[in-house]
Amino acid sequence: MTEIKLKQVRKSYGTVKVLHGIDLTVGAGEFCVFVGPSGCGKSTLLRVIAGLDDVSSGTIEIDGETVNNVSASSRGLAMVFQSYALYPHMSVYKNMAFGLENSKMPKPEIDRRVREAAELLQITDYLDRRPKALSGGQRQRVAIGRAIVREPKAFLLDEPLSNLDAELRVTMRKELAALHAKIGDTMIYVTHDQTEAMTLADKIVVLKSGRIEQTGAPLDIYNNPQNVFVAGFIGSPRMNLIEATANHGADGWTLTGPNLSVPIPNVDCLTDGAHCTFGIRPEHVSIATEGSGHTKAQVAFAEQLGGETYLYCDVEGSPQITVHQPGQLPVVKGQTLALNFDLENMHLFDVDDQVIVNQVAR
Repeated sequence: MTEIKLKQVRKSYGTVKVLHGIDLTVGAGEFCVFVGPSGCGKSTLLRVIAGLDDVSSGTIEIDGETVNNVSASSRGLAMVFQSYALYPHMSVYKNMAFGLENSKMPKPEIDRRVREAAELLQITDYLDRRPKALSGGQRQRVAIGRAIVREPKAFLLDEPLSNLDAELRVTMRKELAALHAKIGDTMIYVTHDQTEAMTLADKIVVLKSGRIEQTGAPLDIYNNPQNVFVAGFIGSPRMNLIEATANHGADGWTLTGPNLSVPIPNVDCLTDGAHCTFGIRPEHVSIATEGSGHTKAQVAFAEQLGGETYLYCDVEGSPQITVHQPGQLPVVKGQTLALNFDLENMHLFDVDDQVIVNQVAR
């Protein structure tokens, strides 16, 4: 298993700076996911690791060896692309064997590797077919199989599921997780879909504008976001983020805003009159009895999914608040509700969007 280490990696295209001093270690056997919005630099970061793009400065190490001047083909990494990149005139078998044949590998060894990979990915029955006869999920398995047969040091996957429909993406997520568990190799996976990041990763790297905002295990990032961007990006639906003012009175601290009054526990580093951002996840917002609660809201839209309900509620002068509750809630569009926040699971950020406290109940 392979360790990949980046030290102060920067990348510019002319005068445009894309990566700004990336420091990162991907541990041996780790499933590491780069996640962030479009244009954040995640695919560029993958390409410089692969050797498809040169770094402008900094170093990339694979198992302790600096590979800045090593060609992509000599780094021992296998890349899986969003577009599958299969040869349409070749059979599945030939697509998987093509790279090995070019390397002059003996035919018996090629056959062994192709058939073992096909069995692992459950595509043995399709080896004689051409790509046009396969579904999107089957084509993606072939693309992954072509990477597996190379027996690489690590796998690099660039948004491999983005061309699939929603149901198939769920299936392929489970298959990728099972594949990693079986082969145990280092994998780096790029996506803009934070659900994929949460479900697949051992480690998530959240990127914004070519900089790492936070790294950590999925639930650690979910429970302990270090700034407003991470808090809003990781989680589906996104965290409710409400601008407020901290006021200290005889009864302690209170966060106030338009139609908002939230008494909070004593928080170090908070000053009276300070502007801050109050964060609460949708699953920690509940419907209160009339005349109580922390705020009043009007239901703008209700999604009744049978086993769970999502409410999107308008609060005058504040951003829309999302409520996520299990089961079925007897509410309708236009109804006014009192909402209660579970303050044992609140998040608080300062005027510079940096975390003050993540008070997550365990």
